[in-house]
Amino acid sequence: MNHFNTLDLGKPHYVTKRFAPMFGNGIMRSNGHFWALQRKIVAPEFFMVKVKSMVGLMVDSTQPLLREWEQRIEIQGGLQAEITVDDDLKGLSANVIAKACFGSSYFKGNEIFCKLRTLHKALTQKATPFGFTSFRKNYKEISRLEREIESLIWETVKERQKQSSIKKDLMQLILEEAVNNTIAGKLSPKKFLVDNCKSLYFAGHDTTAISATWCLMLLALHPEWQSKIRAEVTQICNGGSVHANSLSNLKTVTMVIQEAMRLFPPSGFVLREALEEVQIGNITIPKGVCTWTLISTLHRDPTIWGPDANKFRPERFADGVSKACKFPQAYIPFGLGTRLCVGRNFAMVELKIIISSIVSKFRFSLSPNYVHSPVFRMLVEPEHGLQLLIQKV
Repeated sequence: MNHFNTLDLGKPHYVTKRFAPMFGNGIMRSNGHFWALQRKIVAPEFFMVKVKSMVGLMVDSTQPLLREWEQRIEIQGGLQAEITVDDDLKGLSANVIAKACFGSSYFKGNEIFCKLRTLHKALTQKATPFGFTSFRKNYKEISRLEREIESLIWETVKERQKQSSIKKDLMQLILEEAVNNTIAGKLSPKKFLVDNCKSLYFAGHDTTAISATWCLMLLALHPEWQSKIRAEVTQICNGGSVHANSLSNLKTVTMVIQEAMRLFPPSGFVLREALEEVQIGNITIPKGVCTWTLISTLHRDPTIWGPDANKFRPERFADGVSKACKFPQAYIPFGLGTRLCVGRNFAMVELKIIISSIVSKFRFSLSPNYVHSPVFRMLVEPEHGLQLLIQKV
C-alpha cells in the first residue's frame, strides 16, 4: 500500500455541513491540521491511566439501574420481569458521561441530553445511509436547540470552575489544555469546549448504550456465555464489584463485547472524502470523491473471518483481534488509523462494567415480544427496542 498523508482524507463536506448544529467545529466534524490539534488536546484525557480513575464513578452509576430492575421484578410478581432495556441503558451511559464531563449527576446533565437527543432526531429524521433530504422545515427548531445547548454547557462549566476545591472533571481539564494550546483564529476556548463537549456527549453516550443493548441481545440468545461471565466475575472480584485492577483479567466479558461489536457495530460505515488526490494501493481517488467502508460487510466477510462469520462465537477473540481474523485491520468498531475513536478505552471499560454487573445480578432471555430489526439512524440500533425477560440470579 502506498503511503499518503492521512490529512488528505477527511469527513465529507456534505455530512459535516449537515451536522454543524450537533458537533460545531469539534473533533468529530473537523478535518486537516485543525482536527489534528484538537485530537492532541482531547485524546490524552482518554488514555487508559485516566480512564482507570473513572472506574469508581462507572460502577456507582450502574447501581441504580440494577436496583431499578430488581424492583420491577418484585412489582411483576417476584419471579421475572419483562423489561425494554434501551432507554435504561441510554440513561446509564448518559449518567456516566455527565459525571465524567461535569462531575455532575445525570439530573444535572439531563437537560443537555434531552436537548441533544431532540436535536439529533431533528437532524436525522430524513436520513438515509447515503445522504439527507432537506431540513428547512425544522431549521428554526434546530437553531434554537443549538443555542440552548451551548449556553447550558457553558453555564455548567462556569459553575464548576467556581467550586475550585472539587476535583477537576474532564471538561475543566480539556478547557485548560485548549487555553494552553494555540487555537486562536479557529475557535475560542469557549467554542472549542462546547463543540467537543457535544461530540463527547453524543459519542460517549449513544454508541456505548447501543453496543450494550446488542451485547445483551446476543447473551440472551446464548445463556451459556452468561454463565461463563458470571463465573469469571465471581472468581476475579471475589463476589464484590468490578474494580480498576480486575478489568484486564475479565477475558470472557471482553471476548463477548468484541464479538457483539463485530456482529453489530454501532456505526454502519466509515465515510471519507479525498480532500486532495489520494493513491491507495493501485487505486487513485480523485479530489472530492467519497469512499465508503461498510463495517458490517467487512465484519461478516467469510473470506476474512471464516465460514462461521455470521455466528456468535466470542472464543474467536480468545487470543486477541490479531488471531481472530486474517487481517486485524478488518475489525473496525472504533475505526482505524489516525482517526481511531479517542474514547475507545472509556467505552470498552464502561461496557465491561455494565455487562459484568448486569450478568452477575440477573439471568435473562429474549421476550417473545422482541422483533429483530436493526435500523440505521446515524447509528445501527434495534428499531422496536430490546425486550428481555429478566430474573434475579
